[in-house]
Amino acid sequence: MRNAFNEMGRVVLAGSLYEVERDWGDAPADDLPTRISQVAVDRYGRLHVLRRGGIPVIVFAGDGRFLFRYGEGRLFDPHGVTIDHLDRVWIADRDAHQILCFSSDGVWLSSLGERHVPHWRAPFNHPTKAAIAVDGEIYVADGYGNARIHRFSAVGEHIGSFGEVGHGAGEFMTPHSIVADRGGRLLVCDRENDRVQVFDRHGATLQIWGGLSRPMDILEQNDGTFLVADQLPSLTRFASNGQRLGRCRPSLNGAHGIAGDQLGNLYLAETAPTSVTRLALLPA
Repeated sequence: MRNAFNEMGRVVLAGSLYEVERDWGDAPADDLPTRISQVAVDRYGRLHVLRRGGIPVIVFAGDGRFLFRYGEGRLFDPHGVTIDHLDRVWIADRDAHQILCFSSDGVWLSSLGERHVPHWRAPFNHPTKAAIAVDGEIYVADGYGNARIHRFSAVGEHIGSFGEVGHGAGEFMTPHSIVADRGGRLLVCDRENDRVQVFDRHGATLQIWGGLSRPMDILEQNDGTFLVADQLPSLTRFASNGQRLGRCRPSLNGAHGIAGDQLGNLYLAETAPTSVTRLALLPA
């Protein structure tokens, strides 16, 4: 029998109705409790759950069955996870000052940055998340130290950087998450400034989306809209031009990460209490 915490509810977000399923996923009996950081979905519909402690990544099938784990011995302080169009998994190892790339089957492929060597202004100084453009260019939110965005070629060559600490346009306090959208823009959750900033690839400011409270993560959906999870806690849907389309409260204390699958279901990485919450899309 479900207790009050696990009891299912429903939320509506800009006309879409979801069933709220807390504590989603059947972890194996030997899995140690650990803090969940972020989530991402691969091309096979498998959910990769990034954790801080134990074996860093645990993978579930779309029906919640445990599949496998990976990253042990490779990751020190996993913070953000992104899966690109080639099904590669990019993980920001925050306090190790690196970005690590794995296959979606958990095989380590490559790394950016010097392990445990922070750099002032140059990559990296406590990075938070990577984003991969459709042409393979890599963008990293560098995050808790530098408050900058770094740009790399598809083969990992550093092209340039932009951003400073501050509150003005093009400045950040904590660039906590980043998305490279299908239109060639960069969208950055500027957490302590309570906003999302939108840039072109060279760092020119295009838009600023406000009305948020410490935005944590951002997701581009298949229909071109964006979902932003913040610490209000709320989940807000924006049109691509920044128009607010709606918001709801599906998380308990604000989701640190958000992902979506091809069926329209959403997954929230909740940190307090730590769990994965699935928002199962219901028929209209």
